[in-house]
Amino acid sequence: MDGVAFASPAFVAAAQPPALPQAALRGAVLLETPGAAAPSAPASSAASTVSGLAAVAVGTAAMARAGARRAKKGKRVVSMKEGENWCRGLDDLKERTVDYYKAGARFAKWRTTVRVRDHSSIAVAEAAHGLARYASICQSSGLVPIIEPEILLDGEHDIDECLEAFEETWAAVFKACADFGVCLEAVYLKPSMVTPGAQSGKTADPKTVAEYTLGALKRVVPPAVPGIFFLSGGQSEIQATENLNAMNQSPNPWHVSFSYARALQNTTLKTWAGKDENIVAAQSKLFQRAGANSKAQKGEYDAATADEDATAAEGMYVKGYTY
Repeated sequence: MDGVAFASPAFVAAAQPPALPQAALRGAVLLETPGAAAPSAPASSAASTVSGLAAVAVGTAAMARAGARRAKKGKRVVSMKEGENWCRGLDDLKERTVDYYKAGARFAKWRTTVRVRDHSSIAVAEAAHGLARYASICQSSGLVPIIEPEILLDGEHDIDECLEAFEETWAAVFKACADFGVCLEAVYLKPSMVTPGAQSGKTADPKTVAEYTLGALKRVVPPAVPGIFFLSGGQSEIQATENLNAMNQSPNPWHVSFSYARALQNTTLKTWAGKDENIVAAQSKLFQRAGANSKAQKGEYDAATADEDATAAEGMYVKGYTY
């Protein structure tokens, strides 16, 4: 099944009993789900796990690729506007990416965020510079960089305001990538979708989300980029699947697929509930969700015939969500 699966430590911790190790979910429930991973479906973990080779061993057994999810090293406040940050980690990234490759990683991911309303031009420029420099360093070490500038769902903005911030940020990112000599044929993108803000009181149907999102991407993302893998950003499992499906109703310049964390894990985690006796049932739910998204990335998901759990309709937006 195409796609990039992420097990978010913060989300896992919030959904399981405190005494239960997070590695149990990533290993027993996620990576070991029969048939859920394919050679083209990387599985990402925290850098500490990759350096310990635990994820590499499990991922290889499941025919998945291992990668370093946290190439960055936390955030620092930028002296711009309140709440804006920049990501640390570029100073020693070359040495770390060499070590990640030796440990078995073949890709990395760097996430930075830009809010829609009241963001500064410096925040956009800093996001673009950091992502482009990270991508250049990763490629020099043999890693495929996943570039993730997330336009935050937080806010009262409408879909047109989100579109404007989306295009501004992504245009800056690709200008910076050109400046740093990033090979676009050897990167993956992980964008958010263009939607109304979580506090706006407005909604958009899958057709509208697809039109806005694909329209923006076609204006700023070169066709040399091989793949775009969307984050779910707090959408429900069903919303994330239906929006992806709508974006694949006609051919695109790039492969358009999914890189969901919460929108793959919610029903699985609630089914598992931290109990060994529920692992098989939880894996079945994960396989079902991954299968729905596998169909959606081909434009073949049919909500009318899908046997969806009630939990799949639950929104998972968390204000100020971090991991």
